[in-house]
Amino acid sequence: MRINVLQHTPNEGPGTIRDWSRMHGHELWVYHPETFGHLPSAGQTDLLVILGAPMSPNDDVPWIHAERELISQLLRQGKPLFGACFGAQQIAKVLGAPVTKAPYKEVGWAPVYRQCDAIAGIPQKLTALHWHEEMFGIPEGARLLFSSDLVRNQGFIYRENVVGLQFHFEPGADEVREIACNDTAYPLSHNDLHQSTADILAHPVPAENKAVMTAILDHITDPVNQG
Repeated sequence: MRINVLQHTPNEGPGTIRDWSRMHGHELWVYHPETFGHLPSAGQTDLLVILGAPMSPNDDVPWIHAERELISQLLRQGKPLFGACFGAQQIAKVLGAPVTKAPYKEVGWAPVYRQCDAIAGIPQKLTALHWHEEMFGIPEGARLLFSSDLVRNQGFIYRENVVGLQFHFEPGADEVREIACNDTAYPLSHNDLHQSTADILAHPVPAENKAVMTAILDHITDPVNQG
């Protein structure tokens, strides 16, 4: 399987998604469309991963529109997609849902709660890394997958092979340090989780987050769930 990853900022990489790819013997290709302007074709893609970004999907930027065209093609072909934060918002917009300012800005560690049983092996409550102030609407035909205490729409699953999460399960400890030490100003401004960069760095990455990331990727790439 060829996994194409769209990475939009240097400090938000694939993290444990890379571990999952290696475990299964897949090829992982990382594209940087904001920097280099290149995207894979739908024909080159078996699984598309769209990562976070400091931009908004509502920005009128050519590469953001081009990403959504690729997402649209893959949805029509029934191929699996996973989106984190900005990536989930991109998928939601393609599916006709709005992306708007969230009622609260969440930056730091906070619990999320499973809202449906679509994917086996996911605990009812998990602690995830949040790094956002916008949110997606739940697309028509999708199911709400996660909520948090402050923002209801935290995750969705669509047709069993598409998952979007507003938060982050993919970072390991190294990736959390990379995110936090390079974006130190973001947690400090009107953060409704009231966590500093030091607070975020001091919090260990829950061991179950990698297992849940694995469960999600296994589910959306299961041939039974394609098409």
